[in-house]
Amino acid sequence: MRENILSVEGLTKRYSDFCLDNVSLGVPYGSIVGLVGENGAGKSTLIKIILGLANKNEGDVTIFNVSRDNLNKQLNEKIGVVFDDCNLPGNYTATNLNKVLRTMYLSWDETMYYGMLDDLSIPLNKKIRNFSKGMKMKLSIIIAFCHKSQFLILDEPTSGLDPVARDEILNLLLEFVQDEKNAILLSSHITSDLEKIADYIAFIHKGKILFQLEKDTLLYQYGLIKCTDKEFEEIDREDVIRYRKLDYETQVLIADKEKVQNKYPGLMIAPVTIDEIMLHYIRGEKL
Repeated sequence: MRENILSVEGLTKRYSDFCLDNVSLGVPYGSIVGLVGENGAGKSTLIKIILGLANKNEGDVTIFNVSRDNLNKQLNEKIGVVFDDCNLPGNYTATNLNKVLRTMYLSWDETMYYGMLDDLSIPLNKKIRNFSKGMKMKLSIIIAFCHKSQFLILDEPTSGLDPVARDEILNLLLEFVQDEKNAILLSSHITSDLEKIADYIAFIHKGKILFQLEKDTLLYQYGLIKCTDKEFEEIDREDVIRYRKLDYETQVLIADKEKVQNKYPGLMIAPVTIDEIMLHYIRGEKL
């Protein structure tokens, strides 16, 4: 197992109407971890605590093997952050923005900045308020790259973008983690994007992490049995993660397709998507 760039251990944050409950997860160097969960599950709260924007009640957050509370300016600059609202000053141009950013960051790389603007066709002298959403997002990611970040925290970076812009951004992220010193925590509702680029999936539901697993384990070992009520009764309890009884069939989420197929050769087992796994954890029942 690779060393983690981010480790979250036993993290708890209590509000009057919500609790982030004993959350633990890790982001290994050289990897992309996709954070998924429905609205209100706790993704934003978790990210705010990781960034030091909200206080925790219990638990530990370490980045670069240093406690979040003890990160100095130099280490903080190695964290690049992008939110989906792209909160950039609308009356600035990319050129104006460079003048501000080079005074903010000790490690600002102006040559890299202008090189990426050119590569991604971002205009230098057009006001940001007139950019498309895709252009604003690409500019936000360029900024995150150009202060020599090693760890990116991205919240819905491809939401609302057209397929071409999404593909460009996903390629940028894959290139970033080719350097084994880098890593990404990526929160997204677009699970098809995570199926393309993530190494691990962490699923948060009602303030709890239900699992963090390798994406390939989820996509290639998990499966979905679609069967009759009678066939369902013959499946051992230990083989069922969650099940859903629908009007026309029973759907059964399983964790080991090969084992279950050998055990029940007459059953048909379908591949499963991350969306389907989430749906069964949220809407399904346990035996």
